[in-house]
Amino acid sequence: MKPPPFEYDDPSSVDETLGLLAEHGDAAKVLAGGQSLVPLLNFRLARPDRLVDINKVTELDYLTLENGSLRIGALVRQSRLERSEDAARAVPLLREAVRFVGHVQIRNRGTVGGSVAHADPAAELPVALAALGARFRVRSARGERTLAAEEMFVTHLTTALEPDELLTEIEVPVPAVGTGYAFVEFARRLGDFALGGAAVLIRVAGDGSCENASVALLAAGPTPVRASRAEELLLGRAFGDASARDAAQAAVADLQPTTDIHGSSEYRRDLIEALLRRALAKAGERAKEAT
Repeated sequence: MKPPPFEYDDPSSVDETLGLLAEHGDAAKVLAGGQSLVPLLNFRLARPDRLVDINKVTELDYLTLENGSLRIGALVRQSRLERSEDAARAVPLLREAVRFVGHVQIRNRGTVGGSVAHADPAAELPVALAALGARFRVRSARGERTLAAEEMFVTHLTTALEPDELLTEIEVPVPAVGTGYAFVEFARRLGDFALGGAAVLIRVAGDGSCENASVALLAAGPTPVRASRAEELLLGRAFGDASARDAAQAAVADLQPTTDIHGSSEYRRDLIEALLRRALAKAGERAKEAT
């Protein structure tokens, strides 16, 4: 398996990268960790005329806590996010999610920004970031803009990035103190693509009722699915098995996951419902302990 022929650039700054993207547009593809792009090239499912390798753009390699947010440069390796104690304390959901990504070797090369830009609905980080209400900063030679998750992810393997734009940063609001969290998924083998999963954030009031909920579903549609109906059902109710069951049923009521050789749409819908109930229970227990 060999990739099709291509021209190669390795810029050392964001401005240089943006200049190349402005010049070549659709003909260029950005290479970061390469854990998704290189297989696509080798299978010839992607055939760009030019690769723009941003591994020398070290200004995009940072992970900092600032003004109540975790700021993640697009070139941060997934393994660095996994090992970061600051990230684990501030946004523990991300550490729980990133440990499901492929294998250690993949996380050593794969980047957080690359996972977002690839936009696979069965990928862990986009779903966790959607649940967290992350914001995505993108730049081009024309200027800069910030996108919410519902704006960033358009459909399967497609984002709102224009051909001349580069994802530069993911900004993740730090959840309030006392927020419980959970990330669960099911795959046939360790490191395989998940057949379903859920990312959950729950905050419980002193009287045991749910005062805040955020739920995003994995492999449930062409993008990360924010289960707003489930969130609404949880608010104000005593948090427990009954509310988790009702919320999980509501979350999957209108889902139509893809049918493939690994399972039918009905199987995946039932699987996601069961996984969401587990995630809600786990997040709820953590929230109660924190409270």
